[in-house]
Amino acid sequence: MQHDVTATPGNNEDATRRYYESGDVDAFYDTVWGGEDIHTGIYTDANEPIADASRRTVDRLADRFEGILAPGASVLDLGSGYGGTARHLASRFGCRVVALNLSAAQNERHRRTNAERGLGEQIEVVTGSFHEVPFEDGTFDAVCSLEALCHSDDRAKALGEAVRVLKPGGALAFTDIMAAEGVPEDVLHPAVSRLGMPALATPSFYLRRLGELGLDAIEFDEHSGELITHYVRLTEETTRREKELYEVISPGYVDGLLKNLPLWTAAARASQLRWGIVSGRRPV
Repeated sequence: MQHDVTATPGNNEDATRRYYESGDVDAFYDTVWGGEDIHTGIYTDANEPIADASRRTVDRLADRFEGILAPGASVLDLGSGYGGTARHLASRFGCRVVALNLSAAQNERHRRTNAERGLGEQIEVVTGSFHEVPFEDGTFDAVCSLEALCHSDDRAKALGEAVRVLKPGGALAFTDIMAAEGVPEDVLHPAVSRLGMPALATPSFYLRRLGELGLDAIEFDEHSGELITHYVRLTEETTRREKELYEVISPGYVDGLLKNLPLWTAAARASQLRWGIVSGRRPV
């Protein structure tokens, strides 16, 4: 299903769209990450395939929706990327999924894959912004997002929109790469600049904002140690497949990856980053 809307972009939305619609970025995520789920993984061992660990993250997040999502229920996936999360939720719960994402190119690929897997009628793919969610108040039983809010230049507004469209009793759950409390923005800038990101949020910001928005049962299920494993694995795979990558990605982009990925590993080892699943419930 297709639904495209026009929204006034935030200052960082054009940069995010350009990043994810780059052929180099697309080929990197396909070759190294698996092209389905493009977020940090939860690993069973240090050599596990990145795609398997990334899918485990989706499953752990989906656990927050047990008893809420079922056939007839609906969930909104903010920053849905290639649609891995949307397809997993649709398959696991039999629910309706709305996948909201900035990149029209990613969305076309998402729709094609949904159709190939028989999920085209169950998942609606919407081109639009999570700063201006094009749905009425109280529409969804659940809202999720996996490492998309880090691209926002107004996370308070994005979270406000996520809560606005939740039904009473609905659940919100998301993952994000965050800065550790008290780490100066300029310390992390060399790593995050490749992604066109603004400064990262902190766990305390997210927890405080969800409280301001009136959510209950607010939790941060922290798995920050996974960042070390994840960025070591990304660096290993990028290095191992360097020759293959040069055949499908511009040399400058590959060189940039090989310089940038170790910066993320170093920041994680220095305990400058945080990561995990943030969740809460809207009161009935």
